[in-house]
Amino acid sequence: MKIDMGIKAADLLPKIEKMWDVSGKKIESIQKSFDRVDGAPVFTVKGVYQKQGWTEWTEGFQYGSAVLQFDATRDEKFLEIGRESTLNSMASHLTHVGVHDHGFNNVSTYGNLWRLMQEGVIEENAWEKHFYELALKVSGAVQAARWAKTADGGGYMYSFNGPQSLFVDTIRTCRALSVSHMLGHSLMGEQDESISLLGRVIDHAKSTAKYNVWYGEGRDTYDLRGRTAHEALFNANNGAFRAPSTQQGYSAFTTWTRGLAWAMVGFIEELEFLATRKEELEAWGGFEALEDAFLKTAKATCDFYIELGSAADGICYWDTGAPGLVKLGDDYLERAADPYNEYEPVDSSASAIGAQGLIRLGKYLGGEEGDKYMQAGLTVLSRLLEEPYLSMNAEHQGLLLHSVYHWPNGWDYVAPNRKVPCDESCMWGDYHLRELALLVQRLAKDERYYTFFGG
Repeated sequence: MKIDMGIKAADLLPKIEKMWDVSGKKIESIQKSFDRVDGAPVFTVKGVYQKQGWTEWTEGFQYGSAVLQFDATRDEKFLEIGRESTLNSMASHLTHVGVHDHGFNNVSTYGNLWRLMQEGVIEENAWEKHFYELALKVSGAVQAARWAKTADGGGYMYSFNGPQSLFVDTIRTCRALSVSHMLGHSLMGEQDESISLLGRVIDHAKSTAKYNVWYGEGRDTYDLRGRTAHEALFNANNGAFRAPSTQQGYSAFTTWTRGLAWAMVGFIEELEFLATRKEELEAWGGFEALEDAFLKTAKATCDFYIELGSAADGICYWDTGAPGLVKLGDDYLERAADPYNEYEPVDSSASAIGAQGLIRLGKYLGGEEGDKYMQAGLTVLSRLLEEPYLSMNAEHQGLLLHSVYHWPNGWDYVAPNRKVPCDESCMWGDYHLRELALLVQRLAKDERYYTFFGG
């Protein structure tokens, strides 16, 4: 990536304002046209959002987007969309025991509404606040109950594939446990055992860092510092690690860039959380040891994105080892990404997610060390807020174009006379562009830092 070291957060405010204007119209279009009885909107086909019944992991992004829109613009109609939709539609997600997506669905909805009340943006209402807090407590505990032990004494929240499967994605959904713990909750187990949600966040993060991330330390033939695997597989009988794997990437030994992006933002966000709980961390080795470990992972993954994971403009292709990339030429990373190429799709959703990780890491580190990451994140956002990535077509329901869902399964729409998907959007890409823009907007205006953890 060619990092723009001169760009400032305030420079992006005109682009961000333009994005919110476009964004609001698309939220209203989806709200009017999509019947949730059919399932949650996942990705667009010819510009219209469609369901995809793998799991309903994207419904929270739909309603959470409306809450973010209100947060950024103070347009009350979006608060009502987010509030009423959360109340009427999200309860089943709170007690969903079959998924690893509680942070995606529930923190994006109940969490954002609770955060805004905490910040004083939404008028204080004791019963409404208690409602959000109860929902967040339940969600964190239910998610933490989906637990498998590892042979090295740790453990992880397993994916919807089953107890053998640790997804790198789930580090981002740890925010559900973090908020629940922050609200004073725990998971009650057999014989009334009180299980610490803080402990499960730490153990899950340690397992993810150990088994889903590489550090250039000779782990295997394909050990490049900062690369990630989508999935780690374990022997479900004894918790022994068996092999890296993937569901949505090209292979277990290449880097699916959306998985990389989840790690980039997930580890630094959990560090922001742990920094507020320092006095509680002695049982897990103390804050300094945890900070060293998780900064190692955050820096490694962010450095990989900057150096090998993205093209010159900061936008990434869907997998760093996708076989068609060789046909783009040896210098394809030295040019701007080409979403209209004939060989491999880009994934703008991964870029939007990863950029937030870059900016949070830059803010966390501060000083000269942090500047690289902050400026890299701003560089990515600046590009995403321009065409051909920002969708200016009023008839297109997507906000962020050129996202990819599951290319190996062929779920993404490929237009006639095209060989790879382009010009389409996904619900998590749209949500995370909004979340990224809100984070930078608050930084630019010196407003309260966007976090669920106070401060």
